[in-house]
Amino acid sequence: MNEHLPVVTLDGPAGVGKTTLARHMAESLALAYLDTGSMFRCLALKLGPDAELLPETDLRGRCAEWTFSIMGKGRAAALYCNGRPVGDEVRAEEVGMLAARIATVPAVREVLKTAQRKMGETAPLVAEGRDMGLVVFPDAKFKFFLDATSEVRAKRRLRELEQRGEQVDPARLTEQILRRDDLDRNRVTAPLRPAEDALLVDTSRLNIDEVLAVMLRHIDEHGGARSLDCHRAAGASPVRQ
Repeated sequence: MNEHLPVVTLDGPAGVGKTTLARHMAESLALAYLDTGSMFRCLALKLGPDAELLPETDLRGRCAEWTFSIMGKGRAAALYCNGRPVGDEVRAEEVGMLAARIATVPAVREVLKTAQRKMGETAPLVAEGRDMGLVVFPDAKFKFFLDATSEVRAKRRLRELEQRGEQVDPARLTEQILRRDDLDRNRVTAPLRPAEDALLVDTSRLNIDEVLAVMLRHIDEHGGARSLDCHRAAGASPVRQ
């Protein structure tokens, strides 16, 4: 990673609010926003069921068919795949489970890690995912690991889906979150866990604004605001792979 370009990382399990918080943080800091979870979901949707069972050579070849880029900053930032914006179709729970399965495959993680690092070398950004601070951007100065109880995460995810007009069984949703937790925390490659130098934030009893305030205060107290202002003043460009 280019150490001269600051990266803010947000990691944590499914349903903890990483996406919303990362967008708000990117908006507050006027940085690009990298949604790595959508990268996995997009690949999972394109590869289809049981892609994790493909031979490694075939899987790498298929993954190479798609390239990712980011346009815009803050909440206006959008992830593109082969020049087309990645849409809400990747947010379905079934796609999330497919993504969790292909995320256990080292070849897939390596392909996407390379793409993510290239984007992180182009401009300062807020990177959200499962192993941003631990594996992808281990030298990032500002790292956060968000967590909450499975019950709280299931309720938040249920509200999000209902706001999009989707009908989901709460018990089934809780089961899916627990299954994703098991896949994420127990996979051989890059299991979900906080980096040693990450700030852990339990969001169970905090709202979005409260969590964001905790993180922004931490950045400011460690000289982050000045560092990021310098890079914005230098005219860092939008991120492209």
